[in-house]
Amino acid sequence: MVNATLAPETTERATRDEPAVGLRARNRHRRRQAVVAYLFLAPTLLFYAVFLLLPLGFALLLSTSHWAGFDLGDIDPAGLDNFAALFADGSTFLAPILTNTLLFALGTVVLTLAGSVLVATCIDKLRFQGLWRTLYFLPIVTTVVAVGNVWKYMYEPGGLVNGVLNAVGLGSMAFLQDPDTALPAVVVVQAWASVGSAILVLTAGLKSIPESYYEAAALDGAGPGTVFWRITLPLLRPSLLFVCVTQFLTGLQSFALIIVMTKGGPGDATNVAALEMYRQAFSYGDWGTAGAAAFVLFTVVLAVTLVQLWLFRRKGEDA
Repeated sequence: MVNATLAPETTERATRDEPAVGLRARNRHRRRQAVVAYLFLAPTLLFYAVFLLLPLGFALLLSTSHWAGFDLGDIDPAGLDNFAALFADGSTFLAPILTNTLLFALGTVVLTLAGSVLVATCIDKLRFQGLWRTLYFLPIVTTVVAVGNVWKYMYEPGGLVNGVLNAVGLGSMAFLQDPDTALPAVVVVQAWASVGSAILVLTAGLKSIPESYYEAAALDGAGPGTVFWRITLPLLRPSLLFVCVTQFLTGLQSFALIIVMTKGGPGDATNVAALEMYRQAFSYGDWGTAGAAAFVLFTVVLAVTLVQLWLFRRKGEDA
């Protein structure tokens, strides 16, 4: 009799406990899945921590310290003195170094975009497109040292560029020795070397534009200029955004080409932020100033990238 009375209560209690037991089981399963996922991610997270987070933290420490680059025990806290020195009266970091950096990046982006859009549009109408894309991509796989030295010799008074100028009746120019022409001359080389990668991106963007748009424009009697400005260019906006952002970032961080061609000269005419960081750290042994310059450059890169994304997205929404 007692067993018959308790049985329904036990059954009812077990029924109430079933959702709780199922919930605990699901939670244990999710925890096991999370552990397995983090185990698979561990190599990537470790690589990220060792090669990004630790250097970033050390650079932040150096930017607020004085250190000659030898004994870690010699690191002396300096607060914001290194940042203040970069923008103090008489400092060359803001002008001409940071100014040169922005001009170099801007000039590279303008020439690369203009040249790649023109070439990509022409290639899209030619046969053997793969061959042409390969030819234009060759500078990308060529080392920067080789590209810089070849162009350096081409800019010499007896080089190819001055030979062409003399052939058309113009006098020779000291491209890399004149402070007024040194930076534009290096910008041309950087743009020439960057056109190949931009062409690959833009030709892929051109292939994604439906042919029906061009057929409709032809039926309406639209000319080539109208088709380019009203159809091709607006629909290339995502590809142009990618090229613009990546080329600007490359220009802001440029270092190797400048040190090969001009070493920052004449004077500081072609000195840029990345080269100045290298000089401060490895030539002058002032790692604190180099770290502060690195964070200033990082801030500039971040701000420019955000502005570019905002402008392109706003234009996209307005369009």
